[in-house]
Amino acid sequence: MACPVQFLCRGIRTVGLVLLYYAFSIGITFYNKWLMKGFHYPLFMTLVHLAINFCLTALTRRAMQCWTGKPRIILSWTDYLHKVAPTALATALDIGLSNWSFLFITISLYTMTKSSAVLFILFFSLVFKLEEPNPFLVVVVLLISTGLFMFTFESTQFNLQGFSMVLLASFIGGIRWTLTQVLMQKAELGLQNPIDTMYHLQPLMFVGLFPLFLYNEGLSLSTSEKLFRVTELSPLLYSLITLSIGGILAFGLGFSEFLLVCRTSSLTLSISGIFKELCTLLLAAALMGDRMNMINWLGFAVCLCGISLHVGLKTYYSKNKGPSLRQLNSKSPELELPLLRQNGDDSAAEFNDEDEEQEITLH
Repeated sequence: MACPVQFLCRGIRTVGLVLLYYAFSIGITFYNKWLMKGFHYPLFMTLVHLAINFCLTALTRRAMQCWTGKPRIILSWTDYLHKVAPTALATALDIGLSNWSFLFITISLYTMTKSSAVLFILFFSLVFKLEEPNPFLVVVVLLISTGLFMFTFESTQFNLQGFSMVLLASFIGGIRWTLTQVLMQKAELGLQNPIDTMYHLQPLMFVGLFPLFLYNEGLSLSTSEKLFRVTELSPLLYSLITLSIGGILAFGLGFSEFLLVCRTSSLTLSISGIFKELCTLLLAAALMGDRMNMINWLGFAVCLCGISLHVGLKTYYSKNKGPSLRQLNSKSPELELPLLRQNGDDSAAEFNDEDEEQEITLH
């Protein structure tokens, strides 16, 4: 009875981790859209989230250091500014533009357009030679591009400004995840541990996004009754609490992604992400009143086919080929990123039966 019981326990654990990931991922999407209806300062909101993430990451590092007795890595200023800054700037712009777009577009259009990040990740992976050229990638690109066109074709809730912001965020997201993988694969930096990567990224992300915030929102926020010109304490507390919830959700999203990858596999996260897109669109139609016609739904289906083909190809080649030359000689799933997986399925599967210390993956 040991084997069936063990199999059942693993199945329950996997379902629980997937639901936890869905709760944080879908939750933060709807939270951002809800907050933007009454709080029109997305860049300030992003800065608050970054500050909260940094504090939670620092506390996590301290807890890990006390638990393991090993000091955490701290980069020199030279390495920090020269090697971490480009990744931090790309990450800040990706997140900032994504949150900004919620002022203009629906959740369904945001979700669909953000799925195009796979195209840019593939492109920059080829540029940085993290991905080997493959003729099937042309099919992936065509399917996702066609699906995106069909989804936006004759859309009654299409907004060009918001769409452009998300598309630009997806492009920068391709640079972001590629640079993040390169950063984490530099063994001499010692940032193979994602929690250490997050810890070093947050301050530079804050600094990189702050000038854009000052230019676009600084003056209006300083005269707003939401925060700095409140006449009563309760509205101020309400604003601070609602902003803090987003920071906690963002940290929980990274934590849930990490748990899902290290306790199951990166393939599980990929497949879960595909169904998460469908759940998000269905909830957006039911809860937010997003309207989509038959062509839009067909476009979504075509796009999902492209993403599914990409996941299948990654799984096939990871099982039938040896490690890439750019891959470190390590089996640790700490090197795995949700959107850039090389041999991650094998590494994560080997780890399922071990109880080694694991870290949090940045989303």
